Amino acid sequence: MRTRLIPQFTLLAAALVAAAACGPKKASGENAVKVTDITMGRSLTAEIKIDDKAAEFKPADVIYAVVEAKGTGPATLAARWTYQDNQVVSEDSKTVQLTGDQPVRTEFHISKPDGWPTGKYHLVVMLNGTKAGDKDFEVK
Repeated sequence: MRTRLIPQFTLLAAALVAAAACGPKKASGENAVKVTDITMGRSLTAEIKIDDKAAEFKPADVIYAVVEAKGTGPATLAARWTYQDNQVVSEDSKTVQLTGDQPVRTEFHISKPDGWPTGKYHLVVMLNGTKAGDKDFEVK
């Protein structure tokens, strides 16, 4: 007796496609969660906006970064601050709830009471574990 594998294979393939269609969905299109802006500076306004934008800082400065994100749903934003040879200065993450077209601003900052060493620094912003943007800055 001979068995036909092609119809059985076709049914199996159709079942796999149907199962994948019922699985969790990632946001796409206009509702996709995305970082739309990263600004840095020395101070913040009450609306969580950078008041004094800068890419160069003094050793005694508090260094702020404001990340704007849009989309729909929860998201985890993370900031990783590094010094010259990728030495990690600080890492922080925050969960935010996004509600569409209105940007949600999230603030991250670093400070060092005895002063930052002079040199080049780098900030990487992650969105749900994926790099969403970065900024170089310097302490002089």
